[in-house]
Amino acid sequence: MTTTHRRRPELAAFLRTRRARVTPADVGMPPGFRRRTPGLRREEVAQLSGVGVTWYTWLEQGRPINASAQVLDAVARTLRLDPPEREHLYRLADVPFEPDRERLTQTVGAEVQGIIDAVDPLPGVVYNSRYDVLATNPAYRDLFVVPETVQLAAPNVLWTLFTVSEEACPVVHRERELPVMVATLRSWYGRHVGEPAWEGFIRGLSAASGYFAELWASGEVIQPGPRVKTFRHEAVGELRMTSQSLSIDGMPECRIVVYTPENEAARAKVALLREHRQPLWPATEEGAAEIIRMWQTENPAS
Repeated sequence: MTTTHRRRPELAAFLRTRRARVTPADVGMPPGFRRRTPGLRREEVAQLSGVGVTWYTWLEQGRPINASAQVLDAVARTLRLDPPEREHLYRLADVPFEPDRERLTQTVGAEVQGIIDAVDPLPGVVYNSRYDVLATNPAYRDLFVVPETVQLAAPNVLWTLFTVSEEACPVVHRERELPVMVATLRSWYGRHVGEPAWEGFIRGLSAASGYFAELWASGEVIQPGPRVKTFRHEAVGELRMTSQSLSIDGMPECRIVVYTPENEAARAKVALLREHRQPLWPATEEGAAEIIRMWQTENPAS
């Protein structure tokens, strides 16, 4: 059996179970008498979805018929499918799935904040796909103090790295690291082409940094992954750190990034960072969160 043929029985079973859980009252219909079918009848689903009864019957029987995205959306609304169930329906029907465009995540819950706090003294941060800084721990703020940009209230790591002078940039080997970050940004941008917040962000950063504009025009695309990066800090010198990204359940396009020392020398320097904390970046979560809120007000997600 082909993959498509194996999916059809699963599609049939899935539709039957979803139909059985929706009552007439859920969709504003009278219950009627002598209703032997739990939930809605097939003809009721067809009527509410605006499709033919025969077509829907064949779909629920797993017959090899074609279904459009518009029709599947109508069926999904009638059966009150949530986003994961809707995606599952598309996959089983062999229809390309395009997720709904959701607002880019701009906040984190206490549980996620607790995770990055728990990895301290390792620097930890939460980024969304646009590299907005959503949450940090003290070690991250120790490592990424950039006096030139702290007062700008711009917690976006790309904006920071591309608009500071090379001498003040905390990342060594900019010519190697920044192209990778821009290529990673472009891999996410494909999901948001045309959205005002994303287009405005790209235009603004291109105007602020000719180097960013040059890299963006190159069209390079890569997926995020672990890397060894070298950072500089005026108090402890250079530190070689490995970045590792972890996805977050329930937060699409967001990731926790933790930086671990690559060697013992870097580990010792990380321990010293807190002793040399600069007062420019808020030392408390409340202060850091206030800067993040200010940035989000000026740069809303689409």
